[in-house]
Amino acid sequence: MEGEAQGPNAYSPHPIMDLIREGHEKLERLHAARSNTIEEAAGRYRERRGRHPPPGFEDWFKAAQKRNGIIVEDFFDRIYHDINPFWALDQPELRRRAHTQPELIRIRNGKVTLVSEDPERGNQWLQIWAKLVKEIGHLPDLDMAINVMDETRVLVPWEKIDGYVGRERRTRDIFPASEAVSNYTRYAEADSQPEPYDPHWIGGEAHKYWDHVRVTCPPDSESRNVSSLPSFNSPVKEIYPTGPVEAYTYKGFVRNFTASQDACVQPHLRGLHGTFVESVTNDERYSGGKGIGGLWEDKMEGFMWRGVASGGRNKVDNWWHFQRHRWVQMMNGTTLQKVIAADEAAAPTFTLLPPSVYNVSARRNGFMGSWLAIHADVGVVDLMCCPGETDSKNKRVHTCSYSSPFLGVVEEKSMKEQYAYKYLPDIDGNSFSGRWRGFLRSTSCPLKATVYTEWHDDRLIPWVHFVPFDNTFIDIYAIMEFFLEGHDAQGKRIAEESSRWASQVLRRDDMLLYVWRLLLEYARVVDPQRDRLAYVGYLGKEKT
Repeated sequence: MEGEAQGPNAYSPHPIMDLIREGHEKLERLHAARSNTIEEAAGRYRERRGRHPPPGFEDWFKAAQKRNGIIVEDFFDRIYHDINPFWALDQPELRRRAHTQPELIRIRNGKVTLVSEDPERGNQWLQIWAKLVKEIGHLPDLDMAINVMDETRVLVPWEKIDGYVGRERRTRDIFPASEAVSNYTRYAEADSQPEPYDPHWIGGEAHKYWDHVRVTCPPDSESRNVSSLPSFNSPVKEIYPTGPVEAYTYKGFVRNFTASQDACVQPHLRGLHGTFVESVTNDERYSGGKGIGGLWEDKMEGFMWRGVASGGRNKVDNWWHFQRHRWVQMMNGTTLQKVIAADEAAAPTFTLLPPSVYNVSARRNGFMGSWLAIHADVGVVDLMCCPGETDSKNKRVHTCSYSSPFLGVVEEKSMKEQYAYKYLPDIDGNSFSGRWRGFLRSTSCPLKATVYTEWHDDRLIPWVHFVPFDNTFIDIYAIMEFFLEGHDAQGKRIAEESSRWASQVLRRDDMLLYVWRLLLEYARVVDPQRDRLAYVGYLGKEKT
């Protein structure tokens, strides 16, 4: 044995059982906060936002009822996290900046048009967004800038955002209904030719992206004063964590999923996640089509993952810093057994924590590699070298000469084939996951490790609708052991809760309602009369 057992198995009950219980208590609170009338919805809006709802809120609520939407005000917190800082900026300036962006959806008098300087590059995403916006209707004039890339684009220093958020709070006002303005300001012709706005995009510093990220962190955070690595041509063991991050874990497992996404409390991610190293639909490939998988009892007892080695531009001198390379190596039984046998050269992407940290019985008893080989069907289908490599016939290959001694490629598996497994982990690529919604809708148990936030985060509860795990993956073996060795019922319950809940709150109708609500708020914050724009019809004769 490598060390004395001190990990999760030493606790009774298992800490994951505590987290599951906490999650269901939170779900009960969410159900209790559901709004069934416009009066309830508007009242809860005022309580949570410190303002009246925007004009158009009543039409939005009626549409939500017609589409059987579950309305809980908490579900929309991400909108206000993103929109609130704009209350600190001048409305005409906001309109100018949006109007002059190269990729836009423009709404005038209810008509939706597309603007693109490169239709071939942006057309696909613009068309998808435009189709959704056209279905909404009832929207005021606005210019909706679209990011047609599959990666993040905007960073703002913490001090500036903190100042903006403070100004927004000071502008909150539940003013008398008699002072409310109910109509948004139309865009004038003079707005059609403003001076272009240059956002000053970062260029030529892809490998120093972390230095731009860390200034968005609070001054007292761990990451704020930690610089980019001078070179990625160095071992990951120099920055690899020595244990779970206490800021968001409970006895080694993710308790605060939002904090687990936050790089500001995880300086090690500067060299362990592609977005900080070199960053760069209903398709059946992502959703699995109409099928969502069979019965739990008929599924294979294991963890299934297939994907490409996306996440950034992996090269000969940095590839071992990327999350998907690490994931595939960590889930390979042969590689893991070599690492346990002290062959450090076998896995440049990760190091193992002392066995006492998680106390996985398969490792304690000496058969970790074979156990993993049985229960993990994990592989990459394209290693995506940068630059790409070719064979003797100048045909592109899916392997990379520099990583071939450590990583090979495997055959693809369709989403329907993946649904035949009980457990489906989701690992970050370049940005948001195209298959996550499919995993949540399926009859398998979804797992998630990510640094990216998405529109539905506020309506999903960790350990109820999915299993969260750390971005370093240090907890994955203990999580596997929990579900595979004696807690199948808990895995089944999460799979069932996830599928049922997704069918209620992750429908296309729910996406439409979310975007509708977002655009009403956006239209208000850029309006010259925003301080008095409000829906107050629900107040009736109530005095405010």
